[in-house]
Amino acid sequence: MKKKIVAILLAVLMLTMLMSGCQKPAADDADTARTFTVGFDAEFPPYGYIDDNGDYDGFDLALAAEVCDRLGWELKLQAIVWDSKDAELESGNIDCIWNGFTKSEERADQYTWTVPYVDNSQVIVVRNDSGIASLADLAGKTVMVQAGSSALSALESEDCADLTATFGDLLEVADYNAGFMELENGTVDAIAMDIGVANYQIATRGGGYTILDEAIATEVYAVGFLLGNTDLMYTVQGVLMEMAYDGTMLEIAEKYVDKGLVIDSLCLLD
Repeated sequence: MKKKIVAILLAVLMLTMLMSGCQKPAADDADTARTFTVGFDAEFPPYGYIDDNGDYDGFDLALAAEVCDRLGWELKLQAIVWDSKDAELESGNIDCIWNGFTKSEERADQYTWTVPYVDNSQVIVVRNDSGIASLADLAGKTVMVQAGSSALSALESEDCADLTATFGDLLEVADYNAGFMELENGTVDAIAMDIGVANYQIATRGGGYTILDEAIATEVYAVGFLLGNTDLMYTVQGVLMEMAYDGTMLEIAEKYVDKGLVIDSLCLLD
């Protein structure tokens, strides 16, 4: 019975790949010998950051490096101001936005997206001694969020309008490292952010913080290309799928993120 189910799932997967254009392009069709410029936020660990040696590192950057290795491309990592990501993409300074980039309903038609590869939620982080145990406890509190982030979009959406209206204040910050300094100093009461980043920040700071059980939004990460740039998107997506199927994606994830967040059945979730 199990063998029959597996066979059916494999058949469905292959059909989905053919119908959605998810298959890796043939070698003759691939855009070889090119420079692939990835735009990312260097203050967004574990997806993109500067390591102790002063080098760029992160889960998304490691995925991009593997994609380029397999395609024979030269990878160029371009750190950007996250709030200026659209201008960087539209000007041609970068080929894609790849750094914990949320494929939300609001953004669905603004970019040409790969299928999602990370399951992500927007959550609230507080200090353990804050006395805040639920979203309702945020009434009258000061909440901080990164400028131009998915968490900000979620809090400004209709779904979160009632919640956001209860805040004493909603402040924006350039990056979450600075946000955690504000939280530690008590100048803000909570931070809204991606769960993967929240887990990383809490772990690297030795605890002292709590993620509220109630998420403010459930979302996914994908790679965003300029709207209409389907050829480049399909080329990168095809290699990403190959990496998911052969286990490389999970191997890379082990160094950076909770593997439970990684989507390794990519095409089925488009």
